[in-house]
Amino acid sequence: MVHFVGAGPGAPDLITQRGAALLQTADCIIYAGSLVNPVLLGLAKADCTIYNSAKMTLEDVISVMCENEKNNRITVRLHTGDPCLYGAIREQMDRLDAESIPYDDTPGVSSFCGAAAALNAEYTLPSVSQTVIITRMEGRTPVPENEKLQSLAAHGATMVIFLSIGLVNQVQQALLKGAYTVSTPVAVVYKATWPEERIVRCTVGDLAESVHKAGITKTALIVVGDFLGAQYDRSRLYDPTFTTEYRKGSKA
Repeated sequence: MVHFVGAGPGAPDLITQRGAALLQTADCIIYAGSLVNPVLLGLAKADCTIYNSAKMTLEDVISVMCENEKNNRITVRLHTGDPCLYGAIREQMDRLDAESIPYDDTPGVSSFCGAAAALNAEYTLPSVSQTVIITRMEGRTPVPENEKLQSLAAHGATMVIFLSIGLVNQVQQALLKGAYTVSTPVAVVYKATWPEERIVRCTVGDLAESVHKAGITKTALIVVGDFLGAQYDRSRLYDPTFTTEYRKGSKA
């Protein structure tokens, strides 16, 4: 049996109870390199075999899983954050299906949630944005033509940009070609929830300069939008004049 487990964005206590239990019972752990907090590997039992997938190909990973399955060993595939985002899990699951190897998926906490917590921010503020676009800048990994950053930026919605801090100059240019202006607020969150977490607040206009000055070159999210500002409308949900299934609204 193979268990895909989300490790959380960094802080070891953010892994689910089920995920921690699976790590403690695994015969083999294949973890996603330096982005996984090494404290989590300390949960493994003494005779657990541990592999760093940063040094492996897909074929290598599947080969280890297949060998463990033949020997009735439990494998945990430990991904960062939640593996449903940029986790490359589909291709692994398809290979396991082809080999008739059973598996399941235990969710984790994505770094975009960790970043919001670090910022004490709400991505979906009334009258500001009710849409969150999670994306990445095109680099060595292409994106579909209609998902180019410039095109998505045209919406002016809250945007969370993964895997793009090394392309920050291009990110800034693409954002300015969309609906954002030089004064639109931005936050860069380095290693959200880790002890070494850092936050850089700036605007789209000085994004690249701020990132270069901070010396941040990897392991950071860029979050963009007016949700980082001070202006928004009160939620209708908790407005005393708003009637819900559970509460009768009063007259204004």
